[in-house]
This record gives sequence, C-alpha cells and structure tokens, in this order.
Amino acid sequence: MSEGVDLSQFYDMFFDEADELLADMEQTLLQVDIDQPDIDQLNAIFRAAHSIKGGAGTFGCFGQLAETTHLLENLLDALRNNEMTLRKDMVDLFLETKDVLSDQVAAYRNGEQPDAEVYERICGQLRQLALDEKAKAGGAPVPSPAPVVAASPVAPPAEPAAAAEPATPVAAASANTDGLPLHVSLVDLDEKDAEVLLAEMSLMGEILHKIKGEKTLDLWVDTTESPQDIEAVCCFVVDGKQVTVAPEAVPGQAAPAAQAASASPSPAPQAVASPVAETPVIDTPVVESQAAAQPAPASEPDAAAAPRAAKDKDAGKAAASKDGGTLRVGVEKVDQIINLVGELVITQAMLVQTASTLDPVVHDRLVNGIEHLERNARDLQEAVMSIRMMPMDYVFSRFPRVVRESASKLNKNIRLTTKGAATELDKSLIERIIDPLTHLVRNSIDHGIETPEARVAKGKKPEGELTLSAQHLGGQIVIEVSDDGAGLNRERILKKAISSGFPVNENTPDEELWQLIFAPGFSTADKVTEISGRGVGMDVVRRNIQDMGGHIQLHSRLGQGTTTRIFLPLTLAILDGMSVQVGEEIFVLPLSHVTESLQPTMDQVHSISQTEQVLYVRGEYLPMVALRDVFSVENAQTDLTKSIAVILQAEENRFALLVDHLVGQQQVVVKNLESNYRKIPGISAATILGDGSVALIVDVFALMRMTCSKGPQSTAMKVLGEQNA
Repeated sequence: MSEGVDLSQFYDMFFDEADELLADMEQTLLQVDIDQPDIDQLNAIFRAAHSIKGGAGTFGCFGQLAETTHLLENLLDALRNNEMTLRKDMVDLFLETKDVLSDQVAAYRNGEQPDAEVYERICGQLRQLALDEKAKAGGAPVPSPAPVVAASPVAPPAEPAAAAEPATPVAAASANTDGLPLHVSLVDLDEKDAEVLLAEMSLMGEILHKIKGEKTLDLWVDTTESPQDIEAVCCFVVDGKQVTVAPEAVPGQAAPAAQAASASPSPAPQAVASPVAETPVIDTPVVESQAAAQPAPASEPDAAAAPRAAKDKDAGKAAASKDGGTLRVGVEKVDQIINLVGELVITQAMLVQTASTLDPVVHDRLVNGIEHLERNARDLQEAVMSIRMMPMDYVFSRFPRVVRESASKLNKNIRLTTKGAATELDKSLIERIIDPLTHLVRNSIDHGIETPEARVAKGKKPEGELTLSAQHLGGQIVIEVSDDGAGLNRERILKKAISSGFPVNENTPDEELWQLIFAPGFSTADKVTEISGRGVGMDVVRRNIQDMGGHIQLHSRLGQGTTTRIFLPLTLAILDGMSVQVGEEIFVLPLSHVTESLQPTMDQVHSISQTEQVLYVRGEYLPMVALRDVFSVENAQTDLTKSIAVILQAEENRFALLVDHLVGQQQVVVKNLESNYRKIPGISAATILGDGSVALIVDVFALMRMTCSKGPQSTAMKVLGEQNA
C-alpha cells in the first residue's frame, strides 16, 4: 500500500461489517444439516470468512485476524468442494473459531492486541484438522487460498521461449466462467483515491492493463475474486456509484474463444502450470506501484465456480440494495438527537401551559401555531424514537448457539423455534434483556425439557420444543419463553415454600405459588449443574426486568410445559404517565400500572391492627400505601375520605396508593435521575413539567418492595395473600 495513505478512517466500518459477518456465520453454522449440508450454506459461511480475511489483509495491521480466517477459509473451501466430509466436531471447532474471531475484532476495535495464546491454540487446532483430513485423503492437498497479508513479489516475466503457447487463455485462473479478466472502472477519482485503489487491486490479483485518466482509472485484473468482492474492497475507499466491475477482455487482445480456436494442442497441466507463462500483452504498461508486485490468489476449483458466481451475484445485489438504503450512524449521535427532541417537547409543553392563560379569540394565531407545534413535536419525537428501535432478531439470533451447546451438555434433543423476530424494541432495552432471557432459556433446557428417554416414557416425542416469541401488545412488548417439558411440580414447590416460612397453604392458587420461583434463594433443583440450579438467578431476572419498567408472569401445567411472559415498555425515553399531587409535590405514576382511581369511604377501610389498614374494593382487600409517608412529604392530606386511592398493579400484586389530588395524564420525557443527581429509593427517574418544575417518576416495583419490607405493610401483604387464597 502506498505510503502516506491513512485507512484508519475505515476501521469502524470494517469492524461493524466483520461483526455482522461473524453473526451470520454463526447462524448458518447452527442451521446447516451435518448429514446433508446445503452447498449454499457452505458457500455463505466461506464467503463470510473470505470477506473478513480480505478486509483484514487490506488494512495490513490485523495479522491475527487475517491468519485465523485464512486457516478457517481453507477448511471451508475444502468442505464446499466435497474434499472433506462435514462432522459435528468440525462445526464445534468452527463455532469456537468464530468466538475467537469476535474477540479479535473486539480487541482491534479497542486498539489492543488479541490474546496471543488463544490465537496460537485455535490456529493449531485448525491446522491439525487440515492435516488429519489430508492424511485421510491419502495425502491429497487441502486447497489453500493465499492469504492477502503474506504476499511476495511475483517472478519476472517469462522468457519468450517459455511463453510460446498461445493457446493458453490469459485468465486461466480467473473465477469468471468465461475466462475473462475483470474490468474495474472507477470514475470521479482524486489522485489520492486512485493511488490507494491501484495498490488495493494489485493485492486482489495481477493487473494486466491500466488506463489512467484525469479523474478515471480503468484496470483489467486477472483474479480469482468475484466481481462483488472486488467492488466491496473498492467501496472501502470510494462510493459504490463510482465503481463498475465486469468481465471484459484486455483492449487489443483476442477473446478466449478466439485464442482457443487458434491454439496448438498442448497438455492441460502444462497450460496452467505457471500463471506468468501467458501470451504477452504488447500494450500493457508496467505498473510502477510496488504494491502491484503481488501474486494473484491461488485458483479455486472450476467445478464450484459457476454456482459460486451465481450466488455471489445474488449476494452482491442484496448488499448493494442494503448499502443504498441504510446509513451507519453512531449511537451517541442518535442519543443526542433524542435528547434535543426531548428538550423541544418540554419547551413545547411550557408554551402550551402559558398559552392556556391567553384569550383564544385575541391570540388565535398564536394558539393555532402552538397546536401545530404540538402535533409536529409529537410526530418528530415518534420518528426519532423509531431510529433507536431494533428487531428482536438481534436477541433471538444468539439462542440457537445457547440451545445447541446446553442441550449437548445435558444429552437432550431440543428444537428451538422463534416467532416475531421482526418485532422492534428500544436498543437500550434490547441489550439489557439478553441476560434475563438467557437465564430463562437455560432453565427451560435444564429443569423443563426432559431427556429423550424420559419424554418417550411419558408418550412424548423425544425432541423437546423450546419457543421464543415477541409481539406488540398495546404500548408494550410481550416476550415469551415457552417449553413443552415437565412443567412445575406444585407439591415440591409448596413443600419447599412452607419449610422456608412463606405464607402459603394447600389452597394457594398456582399463579401465586409460581411467583415464589422468583424469591431470592428459592430453588427446588435436585442437584447443581453448570447450566442452572444454584438457587440464585431468578430473583435477579425479575429485578432486572422490573428495573426496565416491566414485569414477569409465569404459567405452568404439570407434564405439559412452562411459559414465562415478560412485559416491557417499548422505550424508556418517553412515558405515558398520570401526574398526582401530594402536599406541594408532583409525582408521576406510570400509566401502564394504573388500573383505576377512586375516593375511598370509611366503609371500604378495614383495620387489621392498631396501625394497619386495607381497602376493600369489589371483593378484594388491597394494602394501602400513603405516598406522603413513603417520601415524608409535608402538608399532605391525612384524612382518608378526602384522599384519592390510585389502584396500582405490580406483577400479580395490587395495592392502593393514597395521594391528595389527580393532576392529569400526559406523555413525559424521562430524565435519568441517578446520572444527574443520585439514586433515590422508590424513584425510577424524573421529568420536567410544562411550568419548568421537576417531577419525580415513581418506581412502582420498588415501591412495592419497600412497603413489603416494612413492618406494617408486610403484615398487610400477608393478609392480602391469605384472604385472596
């Protein structure tokens, strides 16, 4: 590569594409049928490794990544050309290699060097596999595409005597089925880009001919690479609209068919023995760039050239469409726009509140303008929020690997099915839901789905079913983890709960009993496994989901399976809330947890001790929580009959929150309180109201936990459980 050319500006693009390629590689490896592998899938895996190797070699400073993918590419090439037979241990090694490659990409992204010991180990395993397969084949060599990072200068042109075989096609080693070199046409170039691209093309093969214009560059390259790969490399430097790649004969040179017609008989092995022993092109200028003195990559078997070319063509079209319709933008830029739009919404709310005091007849134009601003601000907010939305496939795509490896360790046969992968969720939530879902999936594999023998004995098919699904429901997203396993054992859970001191009895409904699964330290596992069963985790799962503003439900039937449902808001950036007043303070309650509000009467209030009371609402006794007591608010209403009881739902629990007044419903912009001030128990965030004042957003789940942990309220909660039972 020419000196003075800085390609570091393209590193992030390469890292992002490498991550995507590795994710695709893993998915395809998990989908491939080991007994009857699909050639398209093998080609896709090969192309992913090939593209990463080519990109790493282009930059020249990611040596471990280039070498690891080169060794992997060799094995994949042999597989797709039927020179090796796919086995499960090979897939395991390829998946492990993918993990190493991901770690290498992450290290290079952070400006660090990858783990040398891991690099040596995985490369040694890949080399050993290649040697073992070579020995099985009786010494037949395994194809070895030349790595782009270890190229050496080509030999000088052959003497005339050595080149006196005009029958040999110029591009005999080319990946193109018509034997033509690739014509790379580049337009609207500046000198710097032209220099870089000339060097890059010399790495992709042998430059047979060059025509340099004022802002154009035409190259004829003898290469085994596909036109799509050549175009992809060029797009690291210039825009895709500036590049055209197509098979074409070198100007002034006969086409391959004409050459073949006038050819003198010559043994095929001699014809392709040396790529430099070709018919000389008289008008081909010598390329001065030192980087041009690189050998063309080794040829690929012709038998696979046609299907690969067709597949690459389709992949190229898809890639071109994708590149033309998307724009990579840093998350921090999107977050900045969201924050600015949030400030705009707050300002708009202030204007609305101010305009409400004006005479609409006198100030009709101002009022109408503010109404238009309000609508446009809402549309803008929704449009900007949609940028952060990501499909659940980002999460679901991780689990085929988890299921495969966990089931293998437990000697179980499990088929994973995903539904609603296109359902979208905010990026901040989608990243935080991965760990809870992973724990739930592993629990289903370990404790839910039985071994094949046990399933057959119960009259089930030996293969277990595990389903991950996602769907929008109102303003929430519902994520389900469902299995057709043994289900929860009520008797075992009840016995464990009673011995642990939980307020349950034989009449406790199943749905309430299942909630004990999420109690800290509660486990009925017979033994500890490396998958799950240590009595920790499920309480953390629920806590994490509650921290995201969601809740979790569990449904199970003995012998038929278990379904866990997670309810989450679509985003944490905006919130539909109900504003309430306590004393002089304004609080916001998440509207998704509010079921109703009422003014209690003394007939509905029942005392269960000298200090504790419950509210009787339509046959249900609800614990009463006074918000003034929770946050020590002064000058608040103390007369129950003059207060407002807001009935809140937190998972399976309902309680009455006492406030002074209902202010109204509104959509608020959520501001992180912890990063701007400090964490306050019972408060999840804050918002700015239309008058510029700050209102605290109540964390309903934390409020429930706080009240349950205190003496008076804990007694009320116990009474609630007993009376409902």
